[in-house]
Amino acid sequence: MRPYHGRRILLGVTGGIASYKSAWLARLLVKAGAELDVVLTRSATEFIGAITFEALTGRAPHTSLFGVGHALDHIKLARRAEAIVIAPATADFMARAAHGQADDLLTACLLATEAPVLLVPAMNDRMWAHPQVQRNAIHLREIGYQVLEPDEGMLAAGEGSGPGRMPEPDAIFAHVGRLLESDPALQGRRIVVTAGPTREPVDPVRFLSNRSSGRMGVAIAEAAWRRGASVALIAGPLSVPLPIGLDVTHVETTEEMASAVRDALPTADALVMAAAPADFRAEQPADHKIKKQTRPAQLALTSTPDILSVTRDARRAGAVVVGFALETRDALAAGRSKLVAKGLDMIVVNDATEPGAGFGVETNRVSFVHASGDEEHLELLPKTEVADAILDRVAARLANRG
Repeated sequence: MRPYHGRRILLGVTGGIASYKSAWLARLLVKAGAELDVVLTRSATEFIGAITFEALTGRAPHTSLFGVGHALDHIKLARRAEAIVIAPATADFMARAAHGQADDLLTACLLATEAPVLLVPAMNDRMWAHPQVQRNAIHLREIGYQVLEPDEGMLAAGEGSGPGRMPEPDAIFAHVGRLLESDPALQGRRIVVTAGPTREPVDPVRFLSNRSSGRMGVAIAEAAWRRGASVALIAGPLSVPLPIGLDVTHVETTEEMASAVRDALPTADALVMAAAPADFRAEQPADHKIKKQTRPAQLALTSTPDILSVTRDARRAGAVVVGFALETRDALAAGRSKLVAKGLDMIVVNDATEPGAGFGVETNRVSFVHASGDEEHLELLPKTEVADAILDRVAARLANRG
């Protein structure tokens, strides 16, 4: 799984109750194909056993700075690592790391590595708020480490709720991916992505919509964020989990989505219009729930705004714009027509009737039609891989345009 497969990651675990989450993080990284080395501090072994990580990773964890045959472990581990993540990072560990100490294997690895480092604090909310801990966090960022903000939530038993909770393993996993993969062409770029369906009211309880889950758009937004972009996700009602790290604007109707896209375009380097907005709305939505006994014989429909067309004048010069064409017949011909009519750099075409493609599945088979007239046809792939294929082409265009 990109970008984890075959990458050497060092997971450091320090002595906090949140270390139980680190076992699941290890599982996620290994499942994604990473080669994982685990370093446990002495206090970490008071909370979780080394055998747990050996079972999950297939490698015996490292626990000591000294030992016959292990005198240079800190150098070997530090040089092999392509990324280091410390989860949880206790207040004590952050203090020692901030002051450049090397009194155990994990702090020694930090001083010997040139790999990017991610620290994931976890502690009592009062400890996190202490000025000394905050100064340490600031200093760690100043020397180049990434320090996640802790979550708010339930703390250890009897301590209530507050900021200090270790983020969930899925969130840390995503940040490790961003640590591993930075795309120079997308780094710092503003990418706007739309996802999901829209809903057009028929009455206060019914609406017109479609079967889109939002999975494709969410996959594109996640991949763009992972590759270093600043991502604005404009989402209709989704039936997939929202990704982390994104600026999300929630909309309901096609008109609301069009308005949000227009507002975002003046600062956007690229727009990927992956949403499936409803094409029609009721001409006169009812003010009250339509009863069976009084239902109209016909429902008059009118067209909703075509988002790519009505926002065309808001695009900044040089912005890359990608559209989607989901069809049920003559898909490529329809895609070529939309590409020209809407002034796109590329359109992603797929056939909703093809098995494994379209709505409600984790895979897609797409073709790319470019403004140059060139076409590319991909095999059936997970939508996560389709997302990266789309972004590869967006990145190439942005690099060419400077």
